[in-house]
Amino acid sequence: MKQVVILGATGSIGCSTLSVLAEHPEQFQVLALTAATGVDKLLQQCLAVRPRFAAMQDSVAAAELATKLKVAGLTTEVLSGEAGLVALAGHPDADIVMAAIVGAAGLLPTLAAVEQGKTVLLANKEALVMTGELFMQKVAAHGATLLPIDSEHNAIFQCLPLAFQQNTQQATLQQFGISRLLLTGSGGPFLTRPLDTFEQITVAEAVAHPNWSMGQKISVDSATMMNKGLEFIEARWLFNCQAADIQVVIHPQSIIHSMVQYTDGSVLAQLGQPDMRTPIAHAFAFPSRISSPVPPLDFFSLQSFTFEQADAARYPNLYLAMDACTAGQGATTALNAANEVAVAAFLAGKLSFNGIHQINASCLNRFLTYQAHALDDILALDTETRAYARQLLERG
Repeated sequence: MKQVVILGATGSIGCSTLSVLAEHPEQFQVLALTAATGVDKLLQQCLAVRPRFAAMQDSVAAAELATKLKVAGLTTEVLSGEAGLVALAGHPDADIVMAAIVGAAGLLPTLAAVEQGKTVLLANKEALVMTGELFMQKVAAHGATLLPIDSEHNAIFQCLPLAFQQNTQQATLQQFGISRLLLTGSGGPFLTRPLDTFEQITVAEAVAHPNWSMGQKISVDSATMMNKGLEFIEARWLFNCQAADIQVVIHPQSIIHSMVQYTDGSVLAQLGQPDMRTPIAHAFAFPSRISSPVPPLDFFSLQSFTFEQADAARYPNLYLAMDACTAGQGATTALNAANEVAVAAFLAGKLSFNGIHQINASCLNRFLTYQAHALDDILALDTETRAYARQLLERG
C-alpha cells in the first residue's frame, strides 16, 4: 500500500489524482492533502479519503479547516503555512508525492520531497523553470524518482526507450538515436482569432480552453502559449537536452500529446483523450500500467489531425520562453516570476491580454543576463523580478 501526499489537492490535477486513486484503493492510500485557501473543498476531500494529515498555506484557513474536521469527527491533523507543506512533502511515511501546486508557491515543498528521496510526480512546471539545474542535481544527489505529469512531457517519456526512462539524468538523446522532441500544443482558444482584436480579449474568453479543463492561471498561459514555453524549458531539464533539440508543433485536436523523432526516420507518438487522468495513472503505476476512468479513443469518430508552426506574432510569449531557455537559469526564473505577476493582473482586470507580453518582455530584457544557481540567489531574483513587474504595472 503506497502512501500518497497530494500537494495542491483542490486544483484540477489534485482532483484528477483523487479520481484515479479511487479506482485502486488496494494499492494507494492518501496520507495527506494540501490546499491554499479553499477550506470547503478540502474538507469534502478529507471526508471522502480520511487522510492522516492536511495542510493549508493560509493559517486562518487552516484553523477553520481544523474546526470543521473536528466537528465532523475526523482526527486529521492540520498543519499550516509553507512549513506545513514542506513537512508533509517530506514526511517519512510518504512514498509518492504529487506536486501539483501552481506557480512558484510549489517550489519549496517539491524540493522537500526530492530531498527526502521520494517518488515525485511533477505537475508543477515552475519548479524546473525556476531551478532546473539545481533541481535535477538534487534529484540525483538524494536518489529521488522524478516522473512527469504534464500530458506533453508524460507523452515524450512514454515514447522514450526504457533504458532512457530509467536514467533520464545521465542519458542523452544522441545515445538512443533520438533527433528531436516534438512538443505539441493546441494553440489555445485564439488560434484563428484576428490579431487586431487581441487587445479586446476578455478574461472569460482567455480561460475558455477548447479542449482541456484547467485552472484560470494555466488557462491564460495556454491562451498566450506561455504554458508551452514553460513546458519547453521544463523539457530541456527533464530529458537532459538543449533548446535546439525541442520543436513546438501546433496540434489543435489535442489527441497526439507529443512525439519523439528518431534518427532512422521513425516518429513515436502518444495518443489519448485530453484528460489528465491518463498521465496521472501512468505515473502512479510506472513501469506497470493501471486502469483509469478515461474512456479509450474511438478512432472511427476522431476528426482529422492537423499540424502547423507556432506564429511568433500570435504567440510572442512562447518565443520569449525559448529565448530565456537558451539564455540560462536566471532568465527563466525571471520570466516565470514576471508572467505570474502579469497573469494575475490580467485576471484582476488591471492589464490587457497584450499587456502580459509587454510585462514579460520588459522583465526578461532587464534580467536576461542575471546568473542564479544557488537557491537563495534564485529566490532573490524571483522577488526582485516580481517587484519590477509590479512597478511596470503601476506606471501603466
